[in-house]
Amino acid sequence: MTVHLVKLCVGADDIDDLVQWQKHLKKTYARVFHTTRMVPRRVPDLLDNGSIYWVIKRQIRVRQQITDIEEFVDDQGIRRCHLHLDPALVLTRLQARRPFQGWRYLATEDAPADMPTDIEIDEDMPEEMRHELSEMGLL
Repeated sequence: MTVHLVKLCVGADDIDDLVQWQKHLKKTYARVFHTTRMVPRRVPDLLDNGSIYWVIKRQIRVRQQITDIEEFVDDQGIRRCHLHLDPALVLTRLQARRPFQGWRYLATEDAPADMPTDIEIDEDMPEEMRHELSEMGLL
């Protein structure tokens, strides 16, 4: 049964900040990943088409498919894991989230829908306007 993760994108003011960070990772390590201290227990469910949903400015805004989960022990002897991610970012409908630490599981039925790909969105459009248009079903 597919399950997803929801994670705060700490330090990012917008999606472009996430894009820039992941470009740096890809250039440095030739792959896109997120390192976390806690290792998910539901690995098979996450690898069954699961995604990580990124919260930026208290809204889920974008997701990435999780392609692999790699456990390792860092140089300080602490168990961690890399969540390997598909580099493609998929815009989602906005969904409000309160701040939290770490990551949380997200059931498929609770995950926000992907934004339609056939709608042209002006990149200069303010987030508040985009949210209001989305709430009205116009985006």
